[in-house]
Amino acid sequence: MKRWSLTEHPASVGESYFQHLRMAVGFSVRLVGGGLACFVHALLPFLFTHTGSSTIAILHERMVVNRAGARRQIKPVRTLSARTLSARQGPPARERPGMIAGD
Repeated sequence: MKRWSLTEHPASVGESYFQHLRMAVGFSVRLVGGGLACFVHALLPFLFTHTGSSTIAILHERMVVNRAGARRQIKPVRTLSARTLSARQGPPARERPGMIAGD
């Protein structure tokens, strides 16, 4: 069984425990604020028209783009359309050659 560590994950992203704590609390406050703004926007569409998307952009910038000292590089997220996804998956299992019915 793996032992819990308060420093393993923070070290893997190039932060001390307290640096990671500060970043995570900052993210959570920003996320809650953005979520509340989106909720208000749902009720009153003329308010907070860009707050949700700008919150996401700011958090992405802070977490992915500007994170210094990370041991691993994080590739940019790319969205795929439904057509692209279905093309990558290939035909359904029942149409693939060599498949036995009922598998």
